[in-house]
Amino acid sequence: MDCKNALEEAAGDMEKAGEILRKKGVIKAAKRADKIAADGLVTGIVSADKKIGVLVEVNCETDFVAKSEDFTAFSKHIAEAVLKHNPADLAALHTINLPVGKTIEGLAGELTLKIGEKVSVRRFVRYETSGQAVVYLHGAKIGVLADLTGGDAALASDIAMHIAASNPKFLNRAAVDPALVAKEKEIYAEQLKTAGKPANIIENILKGKIDKFYGEICLLEQSFIKNEDLTVEKLVADKGAAINRYARFELGEGIEKEVKDFAAEVAEQLK
Repeated sequence: MDCKNALEEAAGDMEKAGEILRKKGVIKAAKRADKIAADGLVTGIVSADKKIGVLVEVNCETDFVAKSEDFTAFSKHIAEAVLKHNPADLAALHTINLPVGKTIEGLAGELTLKIGEKVSVRRFVRYETSGQAVVYLHGAKIGVLADLTGGDAALASDIAMHIAASNPKFLNRAAVDPALVAKEKEIYAEQLKTAGKPANIIENILKGKIDKFYGEICLLEQSFIKNEDLTVEKLVADKGAAINRYARFELGEGIEKEVKDFAAEVAEQLK
């Protein structure tokens, strides 16, 4: 119907009708700019030599659109553009010219016009390494990018899968904010006092609790999901490897999702 109306408005001039559709795409995208796009895809890509890895989150408004061929192709374009061009930030990413002859911003506007939903690139991460980069995707909802030195492809895959499942917040103790540890220690100490524990043994109990806390939030101190007798640190050390860094994206994390009135949404689309 959009194409038909544009052709009528342009009196059958195909080129002018195309311009009208592009303008409508910008207007339609602007109208949906305040919508909450918390669905979508997490996707990733690794270069052939495994020296560069990319992870991206691209959002839309519904799961139905997220599964569409057009949205999947758009997400792939984003990952490939980040891999090839290494943009400094999202603003730079949106200006990249794609092989399809459009910028990412332009392609997003066209996709919004076509599907009627807000489309946005939320975040991306790109690692270049002298070791190996690995990407693991779990159902397009959780993605992990890891940078390892040493080891083999199987170890890299296992580590990425572990990160996806266990959701560590930090690589090691050195990466943890001391204020966070101090806060946890304060809470534990108050709990022990309330429980009537003697002051002379509270410090020893606190050490054990803080060690357990580190074991929950630090990747290297977590028990490996495939063998709980091994920590991740011991696993990689036994393989002569090291984990340099990692990123984990979970689709829509931190976005407050709105409750949709679908009847109203349909009515709005028909305007």
